[in-house]
Amino acid sequence: MKFIFFHLMPWTHITEHGKDWPVANKYLVPEQGTDFYRNYIDEMAYAEGFDLIGCNEHHFSPYGLMANPNLIAAALTQRTSRAKIAVFGNLVPLNNPIRIAEEYAMLDVMSGGRLVAGFMRGIPHEYVAYNVDPSESWGRLHEATQLIIKAWTEPEPFGWEGEYYQFRSISIWPRPRQQPHPPILMSASNAESAEFAARHHAKMGIVLLTSLPGARDNIEIYKKTARAAGWEPTPDDILIGQHMCICETDDEARAYLQEGCDYFYGVLGGGVRTAANLVLKESRFYENAQRRAAVSQRRRDLAAEKIDDAIAKGAVLCGSPETVVKQIKRIHGELGNGVFNITMKVGNIPDAVVRRGMELFKERVLPEVRHL
Repeated sequence: MKFIFFHLMPWTHITEHGKDWPVANKYLVPEQGTDFYRNYIDEMAYAEGFDLIGCNEHHFSPYGLMANPNLIAAALTQRTSRAKIAVFGNLVPLNNPIRIAEEYAMLDVMSGGRLVAGFMRGIPHEYVAYNVDPSESWGRLHEATQLIIKAWTEPEPFGWEGEYYQFRSISIWPRPRQQPHPPILMSASNAESAEFAARHHAKMGIVLLTSLPGARDNIEIYKKTARAAGWEPTPDDILIGQHMCICETDDEARAYLQEGCDYFYGVLGGGVRTAANLVLKESRFYENAQRRAAVSQRRRDLAAEKIDDAIAKGAVLCGSPETVVKQIKRIHGELGNGVFNITMKVGNIPDAVVRRGMELFKERVLPEVRHL
């Protein structure tokens, strides 16, 4: 079993103002931001005992301070030596695919071949931020994926004339260290994205586990589609994302995670949720009305959910080390995943609690579940 230490880098010095999107950046104090980045990068470097360290991309919100995750990944290449670096982004349809190919290749070479390259579609409101039609998201992601892979693997200059991207001549420097290219990770939190990831021979990531039955369905769709495409996924290709809080006692962990989730969904997620609803009404980001309604309802449900209920249904990992070991075994037993993508800095959970949780995970959880 492998574990990713994933970090959103949230800005936690904001309260009710976080409910509007885009959030006015007057609420960010740059001098404090310097301390935030320093502390968060230290936190991620301290996660060297995890198998991978993950970063991501979001825009116009205190939800996350990584507008460009490659900058953080580059810092981590110099602060770590063993853990792989998983970039959950870039948001491929929003950016220049050749720039992504170049920067990912740089990260792979700089890290000594430790990159896991995320090709993400993103969440709806990011398309407003970068003025890209959300209805084109799947088409752009498909074409950009093909283009990036060719840029990584074609040893001679080539041109590209596609529907969304045109380049007269391409020959990136450097090319990746991992051959034929770094492993690719895509979101697979719904049936459509699970099929897409499998068709592109990518690892599947369920961004945040909300339902064990839903996750099982997506995993089966992913496996079935992969087999039809001529390849067989392994447990290492299946990543399950979960919030996790580990303390000395179950009660302490539940209290911290409840407070963190209240802040995460109620304050940091408020503007994201409102903006996403606007995009969903005005675009074909999701292909049918039923899917759009389900996404909107899920966001409302998460904001209202109590930690005890989330624990009971297996949506979060929360408690003492012994309790978390049992929870990990339960999820793995039901889903057969080989990777957990763990977020420990949930909302405004204090960094001291996060650090202590990391220590407890390394000392008392990992030795009990590594063999799974």
